[in-house]
Amino acid sequence: MYDRKLILEDGSVFCGHGFGSRRDSVCEVVFNTSMAGYQEILSDPSYTDQGVVFSYPLIGNYGITDEDFESKCIAPSAVIVRDLNENPSNFRATGTMDELLADNDIPGLYGVDTRRLVRSIRDLGSRRALLTDADTSVEKALQMIQETPVPHDAVRRRSSSRKWYSRTSNPQFQVVVIDCGMKTNIVRMLNRCHCNVTVVPFDTEAEEILSLAPDGVLISNGPGDPEDVSEVIRTLRGLRGRMPLFGICLGHQLLALSCGARTYKLKFGHRGGNHPVKDLRTGKIEITSQNHSYAVVEDSLPGTGLTATHLNVLDNTIEGLCSADGTAFSVQYHPESAPGPQDSTHLFTEFTERMKAFRGRQ
Repeated sequence: MYDRKLILEDGSVFCGHGFGSRRDSVCEVVFNTSMAGYQEILSDPSYTDQGVVFSYPLIGNYGITDEDFESKCIAPSAVIVRDLNENPSNFRATGTMDELLADNDIPGLYGVDTRRLVRSIRDLGSRRALLTDADTSVEKALQMIQETPVPHDAVRRRSSSRKWYSRTSNPQFQVVVIDCGMKTNIVRMLNRCHCNVTVVPFDTEAEEILSLAPDGVLISNGPGDPEDVSEVIRTLRGLRGRMPLFGICLGHQLLALSCGARTYKLKFGHRGGNHPVKDLRTGKIEITSQNHSYAVVEDSLPGTGLTATHLNVLDNTIEGLCSADGTAFSVQYHPESAPGPQDSTHLFTEFTERMKAFRGRQ
């Protein structure tokens, strides 16, 4: 009955039916717990080289809408769902999940027992896998996984290739965004806070950014291991203390590395729109949207000039940092959400307040 299957590197097999592209795909399998926003998830560059398993069972029921993409790419290497709905009920819909994945050569798998697959990832950790035809043997699949190198250039592939601009009415601040694989809603949120935005490629040098005379610099989210992105780490070392810096997700990890802290890979990461985070400054709990595989090592913070400002309530990992002079701060989660809760949008206002305060010092 099944025509496609997912084979994990430990030999586990999950059978189902194919949709989208029919090509084979080696990827790291991760799960997302969001109940809505599958289109924004698929267009989030942070999922590059990963196979996304949706824990929510029904996917595709409101179709695909032209206005809801978070980037120009469909990032995952594979998509795994329980029930695929190809008859969307939404007056805004302009396409279906199957059409979207087929147009972007991304293979999909439906009819899978995603509860069992998610529990496997939770208990044993994220693993590499092959999405392939049903007649592919486990032995051949394991050989293909082993022979496929782990990529280390994800940010280079997802970053902008050139500088571009997003202007707003009544601008009060000039912000440079270092694009490590950015979600578009970050720019929208900055524009709403009266910021003109200049987006630059990830490998832009500190001197070039300084020549743009920004009031602040935002380091975006993005895919992969933060230690692979030495270009941004070097740039941040040249910018620290010269203007306010705001890191989001991968940008948070890169800011920590630039100050001398360390990062490590989580067992299965945080992905979804329902993660509680405690603000240590106020004691308040915010429900956040997250998508990352790496975290900052808490014991590595002494001597870096950074202090933890936020903690994940579920596993006590660091979710926010701030420098001693207050010019640099970061969060591990996504304050721009899309999809997700809106509890943390105030951080963009906090960024503008830091830029305003920094002006007053000069």
